[in-house]
Amino acid sequence: MNLEKYMLPCLNKKFFGVECFGCGAQRAFLLVIKGNFSEAFHLFPAIYTVMLFFGFVALNFIDKKRNYGTALISLAVLNAVIMVVSYFIRHFTT
Repeated sequence: MNLEKYMLPCLNKKFFGVECFGCGAQRAFLLVIKGNFSEAFHLFPAIYTVMLFFGFVALNFIDKKRNYGTALISLAVLNAVIMVVSYFIRHFTT
């Protein structure tokens, strides 16, 4: 199955010509599914922490007995930092 034809376009890049902080996330996720782990990291460095974040979101919905709020907030902040730093490294060092 060719999943690449179902990927959403980056509207920020389409309308303004500038990549957003999440550009490359879908392609990186497909690379992880295919087993190309280092290529996925080079394309979108926050891919593994984003996947971990969504895993905790799923746990939060499934396991109502535990509180995952602190982990979710920590992972959200970590993801934001990684995305911003990698964005500026990508766009201002090349």
